[in-house]
Amino acid sequence: MKKNQSLLGKLALLVTAILWGTSFVVLKNTLDSIGTLWVLALRFTFSALIMLCVTFRSVRHASARCLKGGAWMGAALAAAYIVQTYGLVYTTPGKNAFLTSTYCVLTPFFSWAVYRRRPELSHLIAALFCVAGIGFISLSEGFTDVNVGDLLTLFCGVFYSIHILLIERFSDSGDAATLSTIQFAVAACICWIGALLFESPPVNVPAEAWLSIAYLTVMCTAVCFFLQAWGIRYTPVTTAAMIMTLEAVFGVLISILFYHEVVTAKIALGFALVFAAVLMAELRPFGSARRRNTEDEPCVN
Repeated sequence: MKKNQSLLGKLALLVTAILWGTSFVVLKNTLDSIGTLWVLALRFTFSALIMLCVTFRSVRHASARCLKGGAWMGAALAAAYIVQTYGLVYTTPGKNAFLTSTYCVLTPFFSWAVYRRRPELSHLIAALFCVAGIGFISLSEGFTDVNVGDLLTLFCGVFYSIHILLIERFSDSGDAATLSTIQFAVAACICWIGALLFESPPVNVPAEAWLSIAYLTVMCTAVCFFLQAWGIRYTPVTTAAMIMTLEAVFGVLISILFYHEVVTAKIALGFALVFAAVLMAELRPFGSARRRNTEDEPCVN
């Protein structure tokens, strides 16, 4: 029984990585018809409503700390998605996918600044790999100019790192579903305010764009949240981290197949370096042996 649960848990995480990998191309095509903030406002609103169907009672009785935590998480999540999506306007889905994954490398250093937890040797080596990879991906052939879309995507990694630290800080204030509902609702409010103030309402939106928003909302947000939460429950942490890093790989493959993205040797080397950095930051081959052995256990029995 446990063996089947472990296998299904890994499969759930793999499906999550694939679905999130598809989101970059789907979102890129949607932005041709609907403004960035409108897309995000609709996506977070529908996601919050879907979650609210399950968490209505717990949200009504949420503690003040839970509401505060969900609000801060929602603000960080909105900031991450806004800069990531604006970045996607000016760069390719493949680059957007890989540069987003740099949050895995950045988080230990933010944790060092906030909680005084010194990064391990693996994190330092990963940071060097990551910086080199970013250079190959984002700098021009002469290594002089940087693409504005790539730069915005890197800021997305910063906000995702902050979001992770906020999850760690407020995870004890309520269950994951309740916190997610609150953060989606707050993110939706922020995006609605931005959309109404800074973007024109969408007109003559094709049916394909509405289908894309539905896909992003249901499959890439609600379904992925459930699969990720369920999969992590029955998968060792290090294994789960390794599977989830495949999101960037699937993002590039899908972009090549359906967006016809051209990956040069220079960009491919950058992808490889960033992927190696993310794996090193997550798996920590040069970390404490005792710590790695502890993390090889599933999250629950």
